[in-house]
Amino acid sequence: MTNSVTTYAVIRNIRAMREQRWLRIIPVALIMYIISYVDRTNISLTLDPSISSMMKDLFMDDRLKGQAAGIFFLGYVLLQLPGGYLASNWSARKVISIFLIAWGVCAVGCGLAKTFWQFEIARFLLGVAESGVFPATTVLLASWFPRAERARANGYWNLCQPIAVVASAHLTTGLLAHFDWQRTLMFEGALPFIWLPIWWFCIRDHPREANWLSSQEREYLEQTLEREASSLEPTKGTPLVSRLANPSLLVMIVIYFLHNCAAYGCMTFLTSGLKAMGFSKDQYGTLFAIPYAVTAVIMILNSWHSDKTRERRGHVAAVYTLSGGSLILSVLLRDHFWLSYILMCLAIPGPFAAMAPFWAIPSETMPRAALGLVVGIVNAFGNLGGFAGPFIAGWLSKETGNMATSFTVLGTGMLVAAGLAFLLPKAVAVTTVVTTTTLSDEPAAKSVT
Repeated sequence: MTNSVTTYAVIRNIRAMREQRWLRIIPVALIMYIISYVDRTNISLTLDPSISSMMKDLFMDDRLKGQAAGIFFLGYVLLQLPGGYLASNWSARKVISIFLIAWGVCAVGCGLAKTFWQFEIARFLLGVAESGVFPATTVLLASWFPRAERARANGYWNLCQPIAVVASAHLTTGLLAHFDWQRTLMFEGALPFIWLPIWWFCIRDHPREANWLSSQEREYLEQTLEREASSLEPTKGTPLVSRLANPSLLVMIVIYFLHNCAAYGCMTFLTSGLKAMGFSKDQYGTLFAIPYAVTAVIMILNSWHSDKTRERRGHVAAVYTLSGGSLILSVLLRDHFWLSYILMCLAIPGPFAAMAPFWAIPSETMPRAALGLVVGIVNAFGNLGGFAGPFIAGWLSKETGNMATSFTVLGTGMLVAAGLAFLLPKAVAVTTVVTTTTLSDEPAAKSVT
């Protein structure tokens, strides 16, 4: 009887710890990154000539439209490595605070642009200002969530992407109904300044710095995370360059490049398929948002099942295959609008739903000291696909007069990425013994694999 009560108390303690972390860390990080994605996705709507005069005002055709959407990602390469390194070796909280200020300034600057080249420069600088945020946040989550929770933590945080599109679709179309595109971008660009104080006062880099955790909770998390990290540490004296000289790093870059080609190519040119149907602005915003609402559901299910089974590669490949196949079928059935649209709703989630298991892999297979750099390298070079996808889609659209070829190429890239996913490394199985103190101060041991 005593053992049963003790076990129940341990489980209750651990659940309470998890609830505090999920409610404290994830929502603040989620909203922070939603704001960054609003500044990325609102361009898809402001560049649509049926609801905004931006293309006309800045004298853009489809090729320049793709270039305008993609130039962000050339800047996005520049500070990935410094951002990841500083987050690992200094403070993720402070790094992200600095970037919040920088990207707020640049996002407002996009709305102040009067010419195409001014807008290009502002978008490029916006990419630079946001470039260190992703690796820094990945490092932060790895410092708060053990391996058994990491895909869900990454998945819930990455919900920012579809949520931002859903929110931005209605917010941006609503603002465009009352204001011009310049003021719309400036209003949305001011959001980082509002969130900065909340981020600064709510977030801490490590559990040991959180005074809102009990000493029992801090000890449990620090011991668990340290044990997992130590299992991945290489032999002493191994140079960092040697740790990074791993073929799987190149595979991750190629996968993430194809991933971003599809994600941002589809996002930028999804509106093209809606133009000819004569929808109102409200209907337009709703139809643009629905695929991303579906994305949020698939992301949660995929990350939950990945953590439940402790499997990553198959979960990445499965959603990439769903995305690539649906995207190609949507093109083949483009003469049947609603059927094609349903397939697009299944095509768009793939890149987003893969992110939780995909980013769990480096945190489970790389030493902690190298994690920030690895994430920075993959995110930096992989996000060049965010430039290539819209650019190639826009160029092919201009050359062929339709989006069929563009979406077929993007879908094929997703199928290739699905095959490459099985070349990624598997996490090393670790068996540990976690000692937890119960509410009655009786020690209890629990084996964790």
